[in-house]
Formats: sequence, C-alpha cells, structure tokens
Amino acid sequence: MIPETENILEVDKLITSFETDRGLLRAVDQVSFTVPAGKTVGIVGESGCGKSVTAMSIIRLLPQPAGKILGGHVYFKGHDLVHASDSEIHKIRGGEIGVIFQEPMAALNPVHPIGRQVAEVFRIHKNLSKKDAWAAATEMLELVRIPAPGKRMMDYPHHLSGGMRQRIVIAMALACRPLLVIADEPTTALDVTVQAQILDLMARLQSEMGMSTVLITHDLGVIAETCDEVVVMYAGRVVERASAKELFTNPLHAYTRGLLSSIPTLSTPSKSLLNTIPGMVAALADYAHGCRFCQRLGRSHLAPRERPIFAEVSPQHWVETCPLCYQL
Repeated sequence: MIPETENILEVDKLITSFETDRGLLRAVDQVSFTVPAGKTVGIVGESGCGKSVTAMSIIRLLPQPAGKILGGHVYFKGHDLVHASDSEIHKIRGGEIGVIFQEPMAALNPVHPIGRQVAEVFRIHKNLSKKDAWAAATEMLELVRIPAPGKRMMDYPHHLSGGMRQRIVIAMALACRPLLVIADEPTTALDVTVQAQILDLMARLQSEMGMSTVLITHDLGVIAETCDEVVVMYAGRVVERASAKELFTNPLHAYTRGLLSSIPTLSTPSKSLLNTIPGMVAALADYAHGCRFCQRLGRSHLAPRERPIFAEVSPQHWVETCPLCYQL
C-alpha cells in the first residue's frame, strides 16, 4: 500500500494483455497517470488505442479468461486494486467507483423495468429494503432530471430515448455517491444537443457530490470543455500528459499536434479538406517496440529501436521523447 496522497486514483505502469491465436498481445503498455481528488482527467485517442481497456483494467472488468493484468498497480485511496480480492472489488465497483458505460442500451437489461435496475444498486451496496431502495431509485431519477420519475420507474429501456437511457446509466453509476466515476465515452451515441445536456448534468453532479472523474473520449471538444488534465494515448501507450490548458496551448508530441490540427475552427474555409494524420494504426500483433507513431508514419528505420523515455519536460507536462516526434 502506498501512502495517502491528494490523488484518489494512481495508475502506475499498468500492463494489460489478451490471449489470442497469435499469443499473448499487450493492449495496454505501462500506462501511468493520476486522478486528483475532485478533478476530471480525460483520456483521449483514436479507437483501439487502449482507453477502454485501461478503464476496464482499473475496475477489473476485463473479458475473461482472455484479459489479463500482467503488471503495474492501480491504487484507489492507497489500496492496490490489481491485487485486491474478488469480494473487495465487488464492494468497491458500483459502490465507491461508479461506471458509466459507452452504450446505454447495452448497459441496461432489456427485460427488467428501469426502477428495478436502479433499485438493485441500493439493494446490493447499501442493503436497503425493497421499499427503501425503490424510493432511493426514484430520487436518483429525479436528481438526473428524468421527467415524471415515478412513472419512468415502470418503463423498460426500449421505451426511452438515447438521452434518457444515458441519464438512467448515470443515475446507476452515481447511486451510491461514489468517490470516483469512470465515464467511457458517455456522449458518443447522442446528438449534439443531448450531448451538451449530458455533459452539463455530469458537471453539475460532480460539483454537488465532490467526486473525481475519468472521462474517456475521442472528442477533443469534450476534453477542452470538461477536463482539468488530459492523458493522450496512442497504440496502448501514453504519449503525452498535461493540464488541459497546457496541452491545448503547447502540444509537444506529433500525435497530439495531429489530433488538434484535425479539428475544424471558425477560421477554417467552407468546404475545405480537413487535416488528417497519415498512415494507419498498426495491428495489435504488429506493434513496434520503439516509437509506434513513427511506425505509423513509415519512418521506423529512422527512429530509435528502444522505447522512447516518457519524461517530464516542464512542470506537470510529460511526453514520450522520441527525437522525431517530440518538439519544443
């Protein structure tokens, strides 16, 4: 156990792999970051970079038996979750750590009414009676601004819109007023108007409850609006980590700059082609040992063969120091 710090979560050199036909493949490669108490940390990157696998590793919800945590530590309030017992994880997950899953329709059971699913959280983690759990669940629906919550308790998931289903998932994640919430792309399947409502709702509830948040997304606009600190992942590794303000004003890694340059701005001419990052992300089995962004750009022969050092190049600004990708 590590000493108590101001960080509610500390991920230290986490390694997660999957058993495949091609052997044991590493999807998360020595990922490290911290989540300060009361703050929001965003994890951003393209699909397949390891964001969701990192989140599922933290709460030990990897697909079994294929998924394995092979190294590193995940400290929550000073306790290492990687080596915690199943009973300890079951108590923490859903109780002290809430999870907002990516697709609300998949996260909700289609054959049970909404009220039963939300009330179950209170039954399991708070040992409330059926009557008290039902009342508490109704209060949660009201908290996340579900209209006519008493009536909605009897509805099934398919009766609700995508935005309403996402509010139900948020209600379940926050039911026990957790210290930490992991939100895995909570706005991906929603239109822009509903997305803004969900982000405003999460920000309000975080402020009221004083909880910390890990927000996983590929949307840099969402990151800029909601996050205090940002972790940029590429091909299973963290390539840059800094405060949101520092990252957006002074990106140092070529991949981060590529992501930022692909976002249209108010000054972008109408109907002009947007900037894109050339090349393709390598398959998991083909990841290079050295700089993986150089591998994508076809310049592995020029890059160091060893993994670039991840270093603090200025106060609280960390970057993978490949000589071809890192520029001051």
